Amino acid sequence: MTVTRFPTGDSRQTGGRPEGRTRSVEDGAFGTAVPRVFMVTLDLLTLAFAFLVTYPLAPYLKRLTMSAAWFAPWATVLAADPAGAFRSPQDMAWVLLVMSALVILSLQALSAYRPLAMQSRAQVALSTIGSPVAGLCGIALVLFALRNPSWSRFFIFLFTGLSIVALSTIRFTLRWYHLRRIASGFYARYVVLAGSARIVDAVAEYLQRTTTPAHYQVMGYLEVSPHAGPPPPTLRVPKLGHVDGLGDLLVHQPIHEVIAIQGAESGEWLREMIEICDYFRVTLRLVPEALLFGGLKDLQFVYRADPLRLPEIVLRPRDFASDALFVKRLLDIVVSGALLVVLSPVFLAIAIAIKISTPRLPIFYRWQVVGFRGRRFTGYKFSTMVADAESRRADLIELNEMQGPVFKIKNDPRVTGIGRFLRKFSLNELPQLWSVLKGDMSLVGPRPAFPHELQRYELWHKRKLCVRPGITCLWQVRGRNRISQFDDWVRMDLEYIDNWSLWLDVKILFRTAWAVVKGTGS
Repeated sequence: MTVTRFPTGDSRQTGGRPEGRTRSVEDGAFGTAVPRVFMVTLDLLTLAFAFLVTYPLAPYLKRLTMSAAWFAPWATVLAADPAGAFRSPQDMAWVLLVMSALVILSLQALSAYRPLAMQSRAQVALSTIGSPVAGLCGIALVLFALRNPSWSRFFIFLFTGLSIVALSTIRFTLRWYHLRRIASGFYARYVVLAGSARIVDAVAEYLQRTTTPAHYQVMGYLEVSPHAGPPPPTLRVPKLGHVDGLGDLLVHQPIHEVIAIQGAESGEWLREMIEICDYFRVTLRLVPEALLFGGLKDLQFVYRADPLRLPEIVLRPRDFASDALFVKRLLDIVVSGALLVVLSPVFLAIAIAIKISTPRLPIFYRWQVVGFRGRRFTGYKFSTMVADAESRRADLIELNEMQGPVFKIKNDPRVTGIGRFLRKFSLNELPQLWSVLKGDMSLVGPRPAFPHELQRYELWHKRKLCVRPGITCLWQVRGRNRISQFDDWVRMDLEYIDNWSLWLDVKILFRTAWAVVKGTGS
C-alpha cells in the first residue's frame, strides 16, 4: 500500500499555518453542548430581565397585596414593611450584582453548566431554584452587615421569585428543544469502522447495544486486507470498500468519526488512515484489538465522560467544541436574518428589474452544489445568465480563464445586461443569505463545489470541503478576477481553514463590503 502524499503546493506542506498557533473550523451547527460562556451570558441576561421587570411591578403588586384582605397573612405582613422603600434602579443595582454573582457560582457548583440534555428534570429544577435562593441569602447577609432596614423586602423577594421563574423557563425550554433534536437524529454522528470483518462485527454489536441511532449511526466498514476472506454471514454493517478509499469516502459521505480497530497487521493502513483523517479533520478513534478481547483482572479502563466507553485513543480536530465556533454560527444567524429583513426592498427591486428586462427568466437561479463533508444542497442566486446558459457552456470551454476544474470567463457572453450589473456589485449573491440562515453555508468560508467540478478535484483540493462553505473568503477579497490558477484559489481556502479565527472572519467581511462598494465583483 502507498501512503498518501499531498503535493507541495498544498498549505499543509508550504507552511500555511505557524506551528503552535493553528486554529481551524469545525461544523458550526448548534450542538447538544451549548458553550459555557453562552449559558453564563444567557443567565446574566435572564437575571437582568427579571430585575427590570421587578422594578415597575413591585409597587403595583405591593398595593394589590395590601388591598386584598383575602391574601395570605404572611404576604400581607411582608408587603406592609413600613421601612421598605422602593429606591432608584441605580441604588438597587447592588441587589442585581450580588444575585448574579451568587447564582453563577451556585449553578457552577451544582454542575448546571453540563449539557442540559444530560440533566434530569429534577437536576434542572434544583439548580434553578437553589441558585436564586443562595443569592437571596447573600443579599440578606449584606443587609444584616449594613444594619440598614430601609430596603424593600418585598422588592427583594419578588426579584428572587421572578429569577427562579425566568431561569427555570429558559433552561427547561432549551432542554426540551435539545431533547427533541436528539430524538429526531439531528445530532447523530455517522461512524465508519475499519478493521477485519470479525472485529468490526464485534464492535458494531457493541455500539448497537450501548448507543442509540439518535447518537451514533454506523454507516459501514472498510476492509483492511484484500486477503481476509469472506465476512461472517451475521455481519451487521455493510462493506464500503477498502481502506484505500477513505479519502474519497470522507468527501462524498457525511462522516463524523472513524473507528479503527488496530490489529497485528495494521501498521501500514493505520498510518495512512491517521494521515487522511488529520487532513480532512475527522475524529479518529484507535481501538487496540487486544483490549477488546483481553481478559483484564485488576486493570480497568478510565473514561472521561465519553459516551462510547471504548478502550481507545481519540484523535479529534482542534476547536472541535470551540466556543468561537458557536459564536461564528450565532453571528451567521443574526447577521443573515437581519440582512434578509433590511435588504428586502433591494430584493424586491432586483426581482422587478429581472422580470422587466428578461421576462422569461426565473428570478432565482437554483444552485445545486456540494458543501460541508460532501453534503449536497440547493442554494439560490439572482438569475444573471440567459436561459440556455448551461447548454452553451460546452461551446465556450476554450475561453475558460481558470486553470483547473472551475469554469470562469470574465466577459461571459451568456450574462444578461441586468446580470452584468448585479455581478459587478455582487448583488446576485444576496439570496445566499437564506442558505446561511438555514445552516447550509456560512458568511465566510470556501466556495462550495459543483458536482461536476468535484469529480475533477485532486485529493488535496477536497480538503476545502471539511468546513462549511461561505459566501465570501480570502480569494474574493484578494482580487478574484486576477486569479487564474485553481490551485492558488484552493491554497487560499486552505490558508483560511488553517488560520481561522473570528477576527479573520470580521476582516474578510469588512474587505468584502469594501469590494462590493467599489464594484470589483465578477
